[in-house]
Amino acid sequence: MAVSDHVGFPEFMAGVEKRNPGQKEFVQAIHEVAQDIFEFIQDKEEYHEYQILRRIAEPDRVVSFRVCWEDDDNNIRVQRGWRVQNNNAIGPYKGGIRFHPNVTESVLKFLAFEQTFKNSLTGLSLGGGKGGSNFNPKGKSDHEVMRFCQSFMTELFRHVGDDIDVPAGDIGVGGREIAYMFGQYKRITNKFSGVLTGKGLEFGGSLVRTEATGYGAVYFLQDMLKRAGDDVEGKTAVVSGSGNVATHAAEKIVHLGGKVLTLSDSQGFVFDPDGFDLEKISWVKEHKTRRRGRIADYVEVYPSAKFHAEARPWGVPCDLAVPCATQNEIRGEDAKSLVANGCIVVVEGANMPTDLDGVAVFKNARILFGPGKAANAGGVALSGLEMSQNAARVVWSEEELQERLRQLMLGIHDRCTQYGVSAGASKDTGYCDYVKGANIAGFKKVADAMLAYGVV
Repeated sequence: MAVSDHVGFPEFMAGVEKRNPGQKEFVQAIHEVAQDIFEFIQDKEEYHEYQILRRIAEPDRVVSFRVCWEDDDNNIRVQRGWRVQNNNAIGPYKGGIRFHPNVTESVLKFLAFEQTFKNSLTGLSLGGGKGGSNFNPKGKSDHEVMRFCQSFMTELFRHVGDDIDVPAGDIGVGGREIAYMFGQYKRITNKFSGVLTGKGLEFGGSLVRTEATGYGAVYFLQDMLKRAGDDVEGKTAVVSGSGNVATHAAEKIVHLGGKVLTLSDSQGFVFDPDGFDLEKISWVKEHKTRRRGRIADYVEVYPSAKFHAEARPWGVPCDLAVPCATQNEIRGEDAKSLVANGCIVVVEGANMPTDLDGVAVFKNARILFGPGKAANAGGVALSGLEMSQNAARVVWSEEELQERLRQLMLGIHDRCTQYGVSAGASKDTGYCDYVKGANIAGFKKVADAMLAYGVV
C-alpha cells in the first residue's frame, strides 16, 4: 500500500461512527487518541499496512448477558451485564467492573479502549478490558447486592481467569462486591486463583490497593509540577467525587502540603474554605462507605462549609483541579472557568472526565494537563502487583508497595514526556503535551506486539 493511499483521520473517524451508531462515549475516546496517533504513524508504513489502529479500535469481543436476581420483596429483577475484552496483545485482559444505572455498552467499550493504553503505560504485561451492569447498588441491602453479584458471576465466570481476563472494582463495585463475586467464582470453579483484584487482605488482596488510584494521580501531578520547577505545597485544589479515588487523592494532596477546597457527589459539591484536613477526609470516607450517606450531610458536621446543589466545583478559584467522579464532568465552559480563575494543573483521577472541548481549552492555554489514561493508572498498576503476589503466593509489605507505586507512576510520567515534548524542545523543560505523549507511548507498545503476531 502506498503512503498516498492511507485513510485520513476524518475518513477513519467516519468509519468508527458508522460501525458504532449511537455510541458517543466510545467514539469520543477513539477520537481523542486517534488524532495524535495519525500524526505519529503518518510515515510508518507498517502500521498502516497492518491496520493496527483500526484493529485496536475494534474490541476482540463484547460479551452481553442477562442477569436475573431476586430482591428482598421476592420480586424478580432483570439487569443487563457486559464484559468488553478490547485487546490482549501484551497480556491478559485487565480492567474494572462498574455497577451503575448509566452503564451502557458504549461506556464500557470506551473504558476498555482507554484501559488498553493505560495498562500499556504502566509497563506491566496487562491487556485492556472492562465490564459492568446497569444495576444500581445504592439503596440495596447487602443480601440484594450479594444475590446480584452471584448471578452476575454465574455468567461471567466462563469468560475470565487469571491468565485470560482479570476484572477489578470500579464505580459501584468495592470490596463488598468483589468479595461476593470472588466467592461465587470459587464455588463454581472449585479454584482459588487470582481471577479478581481488589480482594480483601484475608483472601489474596494487596496492601495499598485502596489508596493506589488517588495517590497515583497526585504522584503524577507532583511529577508534572516538579518538571516545571514547582511543587504541591501551598497550592489550593478542587477535587470532584467523594469515593475511594477522590478521598485518597485529597488525602495525598494534604500530605504534600496542599489545601483541598471541595469534594462532591451526584447531588452537588461541598466548598470548605478552611480546607478538608485529614480528620474531615476521614469523616467523608466513613460517611460515604459505611453509612452510604450524601456529601451534603458534611455541612451539618462542619457548618463553615457550604453545599452547592446540582453543581460542579469547577468555578471555584484554585491552583490544581483533580476530577475524580465520572466521564465528561469538565466541559468546555468549565475548562474556561478553571483557566480564567488561575488553575495551573489539571490531573484526571477519573476516566475521561474532560470532554474534547475541555481538552482543547487546556491544551490551548498550555497548562499542565494529565490525562486519565496516565494519571489514574495507579490503581491498575497495583492490581498488576496483586496479580503477581497471588501467582507467587507471597505478600509484599506496605512500604515496598508504596515505593513500587511511586516508581510506576514516575515511569508513566517519563513515558509521556518521551513522546509529548515537541522535536527540538528540551526534554527536561520544554512544554509537554501529556495527552499526546500518553496516547503515543500507550499505542506503540501494543501496536508493536500486534505487528509481531501478524494478522490475528
